[in-house]
Amino acid sequence: MVLLLRRHARQYLLALLAVVLVLGTTSWAADDNVKDNDNDKDRSDIAKRIQASANVLDEIMGTPDKAIPDKIMSDSKCIAVIPSMIKIAVGFGGNHGKGVATCKTDHGWSAPAPITITGGSWGLQLGGQAVDIVMVITSDKGMQHLLSSKFKLGADASAAAGPVGREADAGTDWKMKAEVLTYSRARGIFAGIDLNGSAITQDKDETRILYGKMIDFADILNGKVPPPRESGPFLAAVRKYSTQAREQGQVEHPNPPGPPPTN
Repeated sequence: MVLLLRRHARQYLLALLAVVLVLGTTSWAADDNVKDNDNDKDRSDIAKRIQASANVLDEIMGTPDKAIPDKIMSDSKCIAVIPSMIKIAVGFGGNHGKGVATCKTDHGWSAPAPITITGGSWGLQLGGQAVDIVMVITSDKGMQHLLSSKFKLGADASAAAGPVGREADAGTDWKMKAEVLTYSRARGIFAGIDLNGSAITQDKDETRILYGKMIDFADILNGKVPPPRESGPFLAAVRKYSTQAREQGQVEHPNPPGPPPTN
């Protein structure tokens, strides 16, 4: 009788263990599916942001009399776009947004690097609105600040509201005044904007999602990483507008072509 009870107890325990293992495996599989779905959603969100950045450039540059001057786009070292940055203020203002940046390399424009912009104050204001931001890094020094993965406009790198108008005078001294030219678009109005006090940093979480692992900011912007498939529209827009002036013959050359001097 005792042996029979022990045998039944052993069978019961084995059956219970099998149920626990099945339930555990199912739970783990469900957790993995949730994680996969979350990662897919996060990557989809980044893809939408990259596409939105391309749309911002297309819409801004599609209005010649109110666009970023061709000369500035042609001479740019890096371009960053923050689509729909949130500007919220009661009294003094602040801002926060996510976007992407790319830099010019020996082999073309780099893969996009996810960035965030935070802080800053734009004077007395009331209310909140979404603002598209474009930043054009105009010098090697400004590019080095960006490659550092964290810098503050106006403190680490000089910044100024950029001139507007595709054919704006290329002889102005904007290049002497600022390493970063800043632009904004809100409610259909596009203009230069003062973003001094705002901090630009690498978005490490979105970098991991976009590239599958953490990659150094400088490695991405120096062209050491192949661009992901989601970056196609954005890089195409950057290439288009950064070469537009050259294609239209609007870039000034220090030694214009002509017949050789005669003795």
